[in-house]
Amino acid sequence: MRIQYLGVKEVTGSLIVLEGVKNASYEEMVDITLNTGEKRVGRVIEIKDDIAIVQVFEGTTGISSSNTRTDFSGKALELPLSKEILGRTFDGLGRPIDGLGEIVADVKWDINGNPINPMARKYPRDYIQTGISAIDGLTTLIRGQKLPVFSGNGLPHDQLAVQIVRQAKITAETTDDNFAVVFAAMGVKNDVADYFIRSFKESGVIQKVVMYLNLANDPVVERIVTPRCALTAAEYLAFEKNMHVLVILTDMTTYCEALREISSSKGEIPSRKGFPGYTYSDLASLYERAGMLSDREGSITQIPILTMPNDDITHPVPDLTGYITEGQVVLDRGLHQKGIYPPIVVLPSLSRLMKDGIGEGYTRADHPQVANQLFASYAHVQEVKALASVIGEDELSQIDQLYMKFGKLFEEKFVAQSQDENRVMYSTLDLGWTLLGVLPREELDRMDDELLDKHYVAYNG
Repeated sequence: MRIQYLGVKEVTGSLIVLEGVKNASYEEMVDITLNTGEKRVGRVIEIKDDIAIVQVFEGTTGISSSNTRTDFSGKALELPLSKEILGRTFDGLGRPIDGLGEIVADVKWDINGNPINPMARKYPRDYIQTGISAIDGLTTLIRGQKLPVFSGNGLPHDQLAVQIVRQAKITAETTDDNFAVVFAAMGVKNDVADYFIRSFKESGVIQKVVMYLNLANDPVVERIVTPRCALTAAEYLAFEKNMHVLVILTDMTTYCEALREISSSKGEIPSRKGFPGYTYSDLASLYERAGMLSDREGSITQIPILTMPNDDITHPVPDLTGYITEGQVVLDRGLHQKGIYPPIVVLPSLSRLMKDGIGEGYTRADHPQVANQLFASYAHVQEVKALASVIGEDELSQIDQLYMKFGKLFEEKFVAQSQDENRVMYSTLDLGWTLLGVLPREELDRMDDELLDKHYVAYNG
C-alpha cells in the first residue's frame, strides 16, 4: 500500500529526514513531489523507530520542509526486463537513454537480487577466450568466475575493457544467440562514455551488449544502484534465457567512493581511509552474484575493473576485492611507460580457477606446463635484472644473458599486442613455445621430456 507524507523534518545534503513514518522498508523507493510540481525519486537508506532517511537521486535543491509530498511505493527499485534489453543503453537507474523508447517488459525484478543457495552452484570449468595472450595463456578467465582488473589512473583499462567486450567468446559453444555482455560504467566522464558507445558500434558488437552508464555528473546515489541494475539484467539473461553473460563493471573504486560519501552524509563511523565498515559485505553482495547454477544452462562471469589510488595494491578497494574474487589481472605503469599494451604484469596476476579449466579437454594438453614454465622463467628474469643492476649487464653469465633476452621478447611479443589483435588460444600457446626456445632445453625444468620432445624448438630469431 502506498502512503504519502506531507513535509520533511530535515534536509541535509542529498538526504531528507521524515518523522512519523509507519511500515517503511529499507531500500524502499520513494516518489517526491516539490511544491512546484517537480517530481524526484529517492530511496530509503536508514530507518530508526518512526524516522526514515531518504537519499534523493536528483539532489535536494528546492525541497521545502513544509510543502514537499513524499509518497512511499512499498517496494524496492525494480528493473523492467525482456530480451529487448540487448543492444540498448540505459542510465544508472535502468532508464533508456538511447532514444529507442521504453522496454516492453516481460518481468520486473528487484535490483538487489535473491541469495543463491551455495548447494545450487555449479563449479566453473570452461574458459572464456578474450583474445589477449597475457590473460588467456597465464590468467585464464573461466566461465562463472569473477576476475578483477587492478589498474591505475592513466592506464589503458578502458581500452582493455573495450577489447575484451569486442573479442570475448566461449569457443566451444558460442553462437550469436547464447552469449552477451552487460557493461556497467560508474562515474565516467562524458567523453569516456562516448568512447565506449562508439567503440561497440564501430566493432559491430553493440547488438549483444547491454550498457548501463552513470556519468560523473549524475547523482552519487545512482552510482550505488548502477552495478545492481547491470547484475539484475545479467541474471535475467543467464538464468531465464540460458545465455552466457560476461559482466564488466568499471570503475569499482568510484563505486566505493560513492559508498563512502553516502556513509559520511549519514554520520556513520568510518573505517579504513574513511570507507564504511560494511564495504566488504557490500562488495561481496555484488561479486557473489557471479556464477553458474546446476539446474540452468546460463552463466555469469564478472570482470570488475578498479583503479588503485597512487597504484597502491594495499588500498582498501583492491585489498577487499582480492579477498572476495578468484584472482586478479594487474596493470603496471612501468610496462605502460615502455609503450607495451596491454601493460599486464604477469607475476602478481593470477586466476585461482585456471587450473580446473585448462589442459586436455578444455584448452590444450600442454597449456598447464607452458603457463608454469613461462611464469617460472619470467620470475627468474627479475632476479637476473636485480643482479645486472649491481654488476652490470656485460658481466652476466651466458645463461643470464639469455634470460634477459627472453624477458625482453616475452614483454614485447607475448604480453604486447595491438588493440585490434585477437589471438586464439592455440596461437597464444604456440607463441609461448617459440619464446621458451630462447632458453636452453635443460633450463625448462617445469616440463616433462615427452612434451619437450614434441614441441621444443630452439629460437633462431
